[in-house]
Amino acid sequence: MALTIDQRDLEERAARLVDAARKAGADAADAVAMAGQSLSTSVREGKVEETGRSESDGFTLRVFVGRRVASVSANALDDIDGLCERAVAMARVAPEDPFAGLAGQSELARDFPSLDLLDTYDVNADELRDAALAAEAAGLAVAGVSKSGGASASGGVGGIVLATSNGFSGSYLVSRHSLSMTAVAGEGTGMERDYDFDFRTHKADLDDPADIGRRAGERAVRRLKPQKVDTCKTGIVFEPRAARSLVGHFAGAVNGASVARKTSFLRDLMGKPVFAPGISIVDDPLKPRSAGSRPFDGEGRAVAPLTMVEDGVLKAWFLDGPTARELGLESNARAARSGSGTSPASTNLALSPGDISPEDLIREIGTGLYVTDLIGHGVNPVTGDYSRGVSGFWIENGELTYPVSEVTIAGNLRDMFARLRPADDPDLRFSTIAPTVAIEGLTLAGR
Repeated sequence: MALTIDQRDLEERAARLVDAARKAGADAADAVAMAGQSLSTSVREGKVEETGRSESDGFTLRVFVGRRVASVSANALDDIDGLCERAVAMARVAPEDPFAGLAGQSELARDFPSLDLLDTYDVNADELRDAALAAEAAGLAVAGVSKSGGASASGGVGGIVLATSNGFSGSYLVSRHSLSMTAVAGEGTGMERDYDFDFRTHKADLDDPADIGRRAGERAVRRLKPQKVDTCKTGIVFEPRAARSLVGHFAGAVNGASVARKTSFLRDLMGKPVFAPGISIVDDPLKPRSAGSRPFDGEGRAVAPLTMVEDGVLKAWFLDGPTARELGLESNARAARSGSGTSPASTNLALSPGDISPEDLIREIGTGLYVTDLIGHGVNPVTGDYSRGVSGFWIENGELTYPVSEVTIAGNLRDMFARLRPADDPDLRFSTIAPTVAIEGLTLAGR
C-alpha cells in the first residue's frame, strides 16, 4: 500500500478553514486536519482470518469569539463558509472560558526538526500475511504450546496539519508498523495464554517475526501449573512490560488538568522528593523514530525535552495553554489535540535506568513476586491507593521459581514511587519507557 496522504492538500484546506472562520466573524481560529491509512492481516492456525484496509480523513475547526469558544468537525468540506458560520454562531452563545485562547506568536514553532517519523516502505498485504504466519509458526513450535491464539501484522501512515489565525502552519506524517502473536499452552482447564508484540515507526526496526512468536510461546509455557501463595508483605519486582504501567500512573498524576481539578495525588508535591535520589524521568518529543515524537505540539508550540523528575524531585506538570493559564503557569508545549480542543499529554516518557542488572535486583529482593502481567485498573488517582490483580513468578532465594496467579498486590503510589528502584534494562521500543523495577514492602493478598 503506497503512502498516499496528500499533505499539501490537507495544509491548503486547513488554511482555507481558518481564513473563512475569520471572515465569518471569529476573533481567532485554528483548524486541524487528520488523515490516515492502514492495512492489517490476522491469522489463526495457519489460515488468514481477516485482512482489512482503513482510511480516514477529518477536519476540526475551533473558533474564538472573545473568551467564548466552539468547535465543529467534518469529514468533507463541501460548504466551508456554512461550516464556519455555524461555528461562529455556536461560539457567540457559548459560556465564557477565561482560559481559552491560541498560543502566543512568540511561542510558536518556526523550525521543524527532522525526526525520521515516516517510513517510505510500502505496506504489502502478502508480506503482512507472511510475517503473521511466521510469528504464529514460531510460537507453535515451542514445546508445550498447544494452540495459537492468533497473530496479526499491520502497517500504515497518519498525518496531521495544524493552521492558526496568528500565522502558524505545520504538518507531519508518521508511519506505524506492528506485529503480535498470542500462544496457548497446556490443555483443558490447565491452559495458559500469553503474548508478545512489537510496534515501530519503521518496519526495518521491527523484531523478527520468529522472535516474537517464540517469545510468546515461551511466556505461555512458563505460566503452566501456577500456584497460589500466602498473604504477606513482600518485595515486588515488575518486568519492563509491567513497569511501564507505573510510569503511566505517574504521567496521569503530573497531568496539569488533573492538578487543576485537584484529582492528582501528587498535586501538592511540586519541588519536593517523589522518587528516591538519583532517579530521573524525562519526556522527549524529539526522539528520532519514536512513536510519541512530534515536531510541534497540538497548539503549534515549539517542543523540547522536559525533565519531569530530577534526582527524585518533581520538577514539572504536563501543560497545554488553557491548563497553564488556569494554574497561573506557562505552557511547556505538551498540548495534544483531543477532538474539539487540546489536553496535556506526555510524548516519549522515560524512567531512567539504574546501575544494577535485573538478575542482581531479583537476588537482592531474595523473596517476593516477579510480576509479568497486571489485571484490572484498581488505582485511585486522588489518593494514589493502588490495588491490582497480578500474575508472575515467585522469587525464592533470589531466583525465579514457580508461576503464581490469582493474587493481588496493594499499596499507595506515593510510597511505591519513593521506594522504587530501577534496573539497567530499559525497553526502548515504546513511547513509555521503563526498566525492570523493584519495590519493597507491598501487600500481597493470596490464599
